Amino acid sequence: MTAEHSYVPIMTGTLMTADELLQTSIPDKQVELVRGVLIVREPPGFLHGDVAFQLALRLAKHVEQHGLGRILGAEIGFKLQSNPDTVRAPDVAFLTKERVPDPRPLGYPAMAPDLVVEVLSPGDRAGEVLAKVGDWLEAGARLVWVIDPRRRLARVYRQDGTESAISESESLDGEAVVPGFSCPLAAIL
Repeated sequence: MTAEHSYVPIMTGTLMTADELLQTSIPDKQVELVRGVLIVREPPGFLHGDVAFQLALRLAKHVEQHGLGRILGAEIGFKLQSNPDTVRAPDVAFLTKERVPDPRPLGYPAMAPDLVVEVLSPGDRAGEVLAKVGDWLEAGARLVWVIDPRRRLARVYRQDGTESAISESESLDGEAVVPGFSCPLAAIL
């Protein structure tokens, strides 16, 4: 697989369900389910992981200090659609305290996080990223941050359809979704 091909759809002739995905193990790969089709990706590189972790740390500290909810790290799948099933996994997710499932499910919660963070990898294609953003917003995410470490910028997508670009000299803002949170983009890049 080359950097130009960030994912490979696995076509089996039948559509996979979220329950089947939960039982699927492909060593050293990341998987998602998009409208019943298994998508297999290479693990992201160092820069991707570092940016996601640095942001998750800052978000988690703010969320805990203010009792706002729960920050979830990478590889947490969320079931966004059924029949055929779509399970997406953000790099960082935030759920308000009112929306944290109780009890916590063993499988994929059938919901979108309030805030979704996607950190781009070198092989990510614009169309695939926009499709993912669309899936998140259609499923109920209120705010999606797409961070591009190589270009040192971020794009912000909102539930109301508005979007904006953030340069490295500006800050990510939690807006009404994560009240009071602000982080200079340069601090995590």
